[in-house]
Amino acid sequence: MNTVPEPRTAAALAARRSRTDMALLRVRESIVRLQREKAQVSVAAVARRANVSRTFLYANPEARAAIATAIAEAGDRKTRTLVEQDDEREATWRERALNAEDALKATQAEVLAQRTRIDELLGHIRDLQAEWTEEAIQRITTENTTLKQRVRQLTADNRTLDERLKAARSNLRFQDRRVADLEAQITSP
Repeated sequence: MNTVPEPRTAAALAARRSRTDMALLRVRESIVRLQREKAQVSVAAVARRANVSRTFLYANPEARAAIATAIAEAGDRKTRTLVEQDDEREATWRERALNAEDALKATQAEVLAQRTRIDELLGHIRDLQAEWTEEAIQRITTENTTLKQRVRQLTADNRTLDERLKAARSNLRFQDRRVADLEAQITSP
């Protein structure tokens, strides 16, 4: 038995090895380009870019491992990006909910202050009604009407802010569930 291949066979084997090495180099370069372009890494995309057949990519262990690694890295990057975006959205909704709560408290305090002021003015009207002229009564009545309109406006604003607060809380609960789902997806094997 002759273990040394004939020169023609050795040359053919060397040429085949060289073509395989060049194809592997093109595969690696294609993967790097796809990652740099933030394009999806897949067997079909790499085969097109590297000008190799899909059969080569599936049959060659090095090529198959390089593609599997690139796909796994892309999945990890995508998951990290989604988690970061969800964290940003959650922070925004929390901030909006806190702002809505602050505005609601301020509006409620303003409504209470306006009602107190109306009560004081009504008390003054009753106390001094006998001493006032028709003009003074008309002025106080106008002021009272204006204050009542202001109270109605503030009450409407209060209702609006209360609805916004409820909506913000609902959105926050949705975002919390979404974050929990994403965390579950990340931690599941």
